[in-house]
Amino acid sequence: MWLKTRCVLAFEITVPTPFVLMLRPRSGAQQWIARESYMITPSVPVFEFTDGYGNLCQRLTAPYGSFEVATSAEVMTADQVDQSHGAPFVEIQDLPDAVLSYLLPSRYCDSDRFHQMASEITCGQLPGYNQVAAIVNWLRNNISYQPGSSDMPISASEVNQRGFGVCRDLAHLGIALCRSLSIPARMVVGYLHQLAPMDLHAWFEAYVGGRWYIFDVTQTQLNGGYVSVGYGRDATDVAIYSQFGPAVYPTMQNVEVMLIAD
Repeated sequence: MWLKTRCVLAFEITVPTPFVLMLRPRSGAQQWIARESYMITPSVPVFEFTDGYGNLCQRLTAPYGSFEVATSAEVMTADQVDQSHGAPFVEIQDLPDAVLSYLLPSRYCDSDRFHQMASEITCGQLPGYNQVAAIVNWLRNNISYQPGSSDMPISASEVNQRGFGVCRDLAHLGIALCRSLSIPARMVVGYLHQLAPMDLHAWFEAYVGGRWYIFDVTQTQLNGGYVSVGYGRDATDVAIYSQFGPAVYPTMQNVEVMLIAD
């Protein structure tokens, strides 16, 4: 399907503030970026780089006063999300080098604390995709998805203890449970067609059967319409904006995902 994504962020800047933005999706195996626009008001010099996870990032310094970033993209993405029950666990020695970092604990995915719990959740499941599917099913039944319930990232342990969270929190716990079983898992941030309420979205991917598969605890059915913008170990790596200096929060954030054609 063809989708048009749009994101507008507006700020009131009190002192010149350095930003690193991550708002440009890139073409890959599951999506093709046909057209995009990126408007910054007022215009300032922007320097783009690719981070260690392949994400397209933009560096700039926002001047004093009103500051706005508006991006849009026309994206061809899959009509359906690939699923592969029975896809096998990949032995550690056979993993690609670039995947190895997604086995390790990270700031918000403290996977070293979850091995026993993950083993109990996945007991009797075939190693690999079926284990991840069992984890997702457990999360849906035990951790409540509550949009708007959390402003700040918290660790997977805290999510598990609290029992509810936003999409980012559920992804963190899913990632931690997967990694505790030596299944590589990574955080993804982006857009989802027909997400309600509409906002930027987070889910996770697990590496089984020799490739990455999408898993989304917040959706009872995995339909198409995912547009990935950033990949990383956890929320630390996939922030759509990072600012340095006095705290700055958007005075307006507007996200839209529109169907162009099937």
